Amino acid sequence: MSDYLYKKETDGIIAAFYEVYNTLGYGFLERVYQNALYIELLSRGFKCEAQRQIKVYFKGKEVGVYYADIVVNDCIILELKANENLCPEHEAQLLNYLKSTEIEIGLLLNFGERPQVRRKIFTNDRKENLCQSV
Repeated sequence: MSDYLYKKETDGIIAAFYEVYNTLGYGFLERVYQNALYIELLSRGFKCEAQRQIKVYFKGKEVGVYYADIVVNDCIILELKANENLCPEHEAQLLNYLKSTEIEIGLLLNFGERPQVRRKIFTNDRKENLCQSV
């Protein structure tokens, strides 16, 4: 599947992730990896926003707020972890973030003992008034 949505961008983000992982290794707090990845992405020409506030709506009413670790080029949400392994709850968290925005692609990046990457998609045609503009 060589022509999936935002392939060039996600490939570049994943390469930046591995550059950070290979340089810093395993064992730092998530915030350290977030700061390093942010710097690496900027150096590769990506537009990045760390800790972007995203509001969650239910039937048109705001019911909560969360902060995306990094939003890249206004089209990809990055959820970063520094855990031993990824678990289903982490993937559900990222899918819920996608449901709450007009962003369709998310990457779950784990800086654990073994680096892990999961790509998630939730297209806007499936969101039915769940999101507001980002």
